[in-house]
Amino acid sequence: MIAIRKLATAAVFPIVLGGCVSSTDYAGKEAGFATVSATTGSAIAKDTAWVQNRQQAKSLSSQVKTLLSRGKILDVETAVQVALLNNKGLQAAYADLGDSAAAAWQTTMLPNPQASIGLNGIGTPALEAFRTVEGAITANLLSLMTKKRDVALADTRFRQAQLNAAVATLRLATDTRRAWIIAVAANENVAQLQSAQIAADAASELAEKLGETGAMAKGAQAREHVFAAELAAETAKARLAARLARESLTRLLGLWGSDMDYRIPDRLPSLPKTIAKRDTIEADALRNRIDLKVARLELEASARSYGLTEATRYVTDLELMTGLEAERSREDGTKKTDFAASAEISFAIPIFDTGRARMRKAELAYMRSANLLAEKAVNIRSEARSAYEAYRSSLDIARHYRNNIVPLRARVEEQSLLTYNGMITNTFELLTDTREKINAILLSVNAKRDFWLAEANLAPAIYGGGSSGSPEAAATGSDE
Repeated sequence: MIAIRKLATAAVFPIVLGGCVSSTDYAGKEAGFATVSATTGSAIAKDTAWVQNRQQAKSLSSQVKTLLSRGKILDVETAVQVALLNNKGLQAAYADLGDSAAAAWQTTMLPNPQASIGLNGIGTPALEAFRTVEGAITANLLSLMTKKRDVALADTRFRQAQLNAAVATLRLATDTRRAWIIAVAANENVAQLQSAQIAADAASELAEKLGETGAMAKGAQAREHVFAAELAAETAKARLAARLARESLTRLLGLWGSDMDYRIPDRLPSLPKTIAKRDTIEADALRNRIDLKVARLELEASARSYGLTEATRYVTDLELMTGLEAERSREDGTKKTDFAASAEISFAIPIFDTGRARMRKAELAYMRSANLLAEKAVNIRSEARSAYEAYRSSLDIARHYRNNIVPLRARVEEQSLLTYNGMITNTFELLTDTREKINAILLSVNAKRDFWLAEANLAPAIYGGGSSGSPEAAATGSDE
């Protein structure tokens, strides 16, 4: 029986194709990437690229080398742009987007029918070769009937993948910005310690010469020497921290070989004169946070999955087979062929598994997504408030160090040096005042670093892509 399943398939086509998303929405090599670029462009105003061939890779490599041209100091905006163009982990995230597009594309296609052909009575002498030809073409009716729901669910997952790719892009931009700030602050710490080291070495050398003449006691000389030695150790630790911070930035930039010879500034930018107003930061975050949109799509996908499960609760497999059987026979020395059409439908009988367990699982998945969405909305509000509070407070603290503590410590050291030269203050007191001034300068640098980290966390609080660590660490910019 040559089962002509085409009749059944053709009858279902209008049901399936009506209202389905076109496969051309997913078939392109960069399917969905335009949405990613538009979403991230409005948040960070940087170019992104999805590299899929050698020519594109070569073009981007040339662009990166131009951005890293020798003798040019790498500012934070250029560093972010280099990372977005050159980071291979981001390209892997874009490949996940391609996987989702291909999966959605696959869903738009009709299932292939199964064909079978059988020959019975092979070798029958009277009929020369065979007696009966049977053929069948079988397709799953249930998959055709639920096609529209399957495509809608795949489209939701595809839109979710687009937003996840956008989140990965924003996260890389934020991490790069933070790494640049930390690396530059480490350089500034080294510069401050080196400046103090020069003065300490000069004082230690002077103490040794005064000791040779008997003008300085051995205890006072030892204090000068140990202060210079401890400062040298602190400077070495600061250099190590600066090298490690630079390596962290290099990894995010995706650089190796001669490209690692880029230069970054020796000090962070000065504190801004005015503070940014974010009176509606909560509303802005709820409106723009991409991860909240992902959670909404997860709820939508759970709802669609629940509907699909409900539609297939009782009948999980429904197949229709139609065909034609040709049988040859010989009667009164005359050969003749008889044809007979056939049709067969098969399905599972829901006696033992009535689908209640699957419905319960789908219901719980929907409830889980709904609760996670509500939690996400609450957390986003809190993260936005925390980010702005950290921004405002960090600026106040950094200004306090710059305007009050450091000038006062410098004045104390200056007066201590005057009284020391007048032999009123002893060496120990002078060293203590000098150390306190150095500490104040380093704390001022760290306070300025914390402010710029807090400022870098404002955009992720509004658009997403922030730190994956604790909310407190994300708000304060702490690395510990």
